[in-house]
Amino acid sequence: MARQNLLLHNPASEIVLPRMEHRLPKYVLTAEEAEQIIQQAVVTDPEGLRDRAILETFYSTGMRRMELANVKIYDIDADRTTLTIRQGKGRKDRVIPIGERALAWIDKYMRESRPQLLTGGGDDGTVFLTHMGEPFDRKQLTSLVRRYLIDSKVGKMGGCHLFRHTVATLMLENGADIRVIQEMLGHAKLTTHGAVHARIHQPAAPGLLGHASRRAPEAARGGGNHGARRRSRGRTARHFSRRIRRGPGRCVATFPTNPGPRWSA
Repeated sequence: MARQNLLLHNPASEIVLPRMEHRLPKYVLTAEEAEQIIQQAVVTDPEGLRDRAILETFYSTGMRRMELANVKIYDIDADRTTLTIRQGKGRKDRVIPIGERALAWIDKYMRESRPQLLTGGGDDGTVFLTHMGEPFDRKQLTSLVRRYLIDSKVGKMGGCHLFRHTVATLMLENGADIRVIQEMLGHAKLTTHGAVHARIHQPAAPGLLGHASRRAPEAARGGGNHGARRRSRGRTARHFSRRIRRGPGRCVATFPTNPGPRWSA
C-alpha cells in the first residue's frame, strides 16, 4: 500500500526480522566409524552390493542424496576419476572427483547387480535402482543409510547428510583448503558447510594451508613477502586436487593406510 501511495509510511519497515539459525552438526563420523558403517552391507546379494556402492559414493564425494539419485551412467568418467552432477542445488552443474575405490564398487554393481534390478519398463540410464527397477527418492535413500547406521552400532544418528558432514570434516582435518571443500560440495558461499566445519576445528584453522605452511614457513608465520604466500596457496590447492584424483580410495582417502579397492564385506 505504501508503494501505491495509499499510505505515507510502511508500518512494517521497523520490524526486525528473526535471523535464520546456523546450528553446528550434532554428529560427525570418524574415518573408522564411516568404514564400520560401509562394511555392514552384505555384498553377496544384488541389493547389498548396490547399497555398498551407494555408501562408498556418499563417502567418496559428499554429494547430496538427490544428486546421487539422479546420477546417470554417462555422468561417471572412470578414466578421469570424476563424476558430473547435473542440475544440482540451484540448478547448477559441477564436476567433482571420485575415488578409485568407490569407482571399483560402482563398476562391480553395474556388472553384477544392476542387470538383475532392471525390470521390463525400460532403462533411462539411472545408475542406482530400487528393487522395483526405479530411481530412488529422498526418503528411500535416507532410510537405506539410516538402517546401516543403526546396524553399525556407532552410537550416532543421521542419514545421508551425515556422510556429507563427515567428508567436509575429514577433508578439512587433512589439510584441504576450505574453498576446495566449498566447490566440491556445491556451495555458492562459504557460510554453510565450510564455515561450520572451520568453527568445529578452530584449533586447526592456522593449518588450513597444509603443505604451504611447510613449504613457505616465513609466509605462514606472517613474515616474508606476500607473493610467496599467494603462490603457496595456489600450489596447495593444485597439490590437494591431485591427491584427491590419485587417491587409492575416496576423496578423503589421503590416509597412507587406505587399503584401496577390496571386495570383502
